[in-house]
Amino acid sequence: MDASELIDKRIAELDDWRGKVISQVRKLIHQAAPEIIEEWKWDTPVWSQNGNVVAAGAFQDHVKLNFFKGAALNDPDRLFNAGLDAKATRAIDIQQGDKLNEEALKNLIRSAVALNSSKGKPTPVKKSKAAKG
Repeated sequence: MDASELIDKRIAELDDWRGKVISQVRKLIHQAAPEIIEEWKWDTPVWSQNGNVVAAGAFQDHVKLNFFKGAALNDPDRLFNAGLDAKATRAIDIQQGDKLNEEALKNLIRSAVALNSSKGKPTPVKKSKAAKG
C-alpha cells in the first residue's frame, strides 16, 4: 500500500469526527500546496515538500497537526495552540466541534512550504480575512 492508500485507510478506520477532520485538513493541504507529497511516517500521515511540512495525528480527544518547523513560522491568526515551548515544532490541537479557519490554515501551510524551499528563512504570512476584525 502506498502512503495515500494508508492515509485513506486511517481515515476510514477512524470512522468518526477525527477522520472527517483529517480528511478536511488533507483537502486544505492539497489546495494550499498542490505539489506536496503524501507520506506515511511514524504510523501517521505526513505531508512534505523539500522536507517534512506537517503531520496529522489522531488521538482520543483531538487531532494534532504538527508543523515540523512551526517555531520559525509567523502565525498571525494564532492557530498554534500546542507545543508552544518546543524548540522547532508547533502544533494545532483540534477538538471535536472546533471550526477550522481554513484560509488561515492554508496560509500557514503555504508559509511552511516556502520555508522549506528557502532553506530556513521565515516567510511572512498574511493574516486571513476571516480573522481580521
